[in-house]
Amino acid sequence: MRDLYRPQQDQADGLRRLFAASRQRFIPVLSNPHVVNGGVLLESLCAAFAELGLHTLVVDAGELSPAPSELAVVDLASCVERLSPQVSYLAARGLPMRHVNAHGSAAEFLEKVAEAAPHADVVLLHASPAELARLVARRELRPVLLADTDPQSVTHAYAGMKWLAQRAGLMVYSLLMACPPQLRLAERIAQKISSCADGFLGAVLRDWACLDPRQPASAPMPAELRHLARELLLAAPPGGLLEPAADVMPLRPMIRPMQRGRNERAATV
Repeated sequence: MRDLYRPQQDQADGLRRLFAASRQRFIPVLSNPHVVNGGVLLESLCAAFAELGLHTLVVDAGELSPAPSELAVVDLASCVERLSPQVSYLAARGLPMRHVNAHGSAAEFLEKVAEAAPHADVVLLHASPAELARLVARRELRPVLLADTDPQSVTHAYAGMKWLAQRAGLMVYSLLMACPPQLRLAERIAQKISSCADGFLGAVLRDWACLDPRQPASAPMPAELRHLARELLLAAPPGGLLEPAADVMPLRPMIRPMQRGRNERAATV
């Protein structure tokens, strides 16, 4: 019995070593259907990484993203499109949920992505908070919030932060906004999200940047965006998402001590 098990164990160990050696950095980006120029924000991140000589794969699994090809189930690599020498794209709406295991984790999908695009240095995981929680729970990562000056987009960004903080244990965030950098309202929005994150969630908005979606592609990249991109890379260890998480418990809402006490008393009544 032991001999029959050893080949499977050796194969699993080999896969873990292969993935641990990967140079890919996975960066979660919370999709926000209320941001009119969300695509421009993703393109700006890709451009910032391209300046550093990195190739970026955008895994687009947001609520409004294109549906994946039927071939994605059997040959994911064939569905990766090369948009430029520095950027690849994968339409992936709904794909993470096809890889959910008994613990509620969809981390297996990350291995499929790594196999499908070994040329990518950076993988932007653009998805809803619920799907990102199943992909990156209990990892040392810094998700990116997307927003603009529309109050609905700000509310949605904060709600996504709350979901990931409570469901996935992610407590440090960056914010990328689609608006002119000199707009005073942008600073107030960032301060509001930061204060709410600290006061109600114990989370931290580490940095934020603005990008004017009306500026031409030839315009200089804002220094704040360059800084944000570099900080995201430092917060995403190479191959980190392809190693087992420290906490593999099933995903469920976190229960605060007072709430847990009320639930326990209610259960005894």
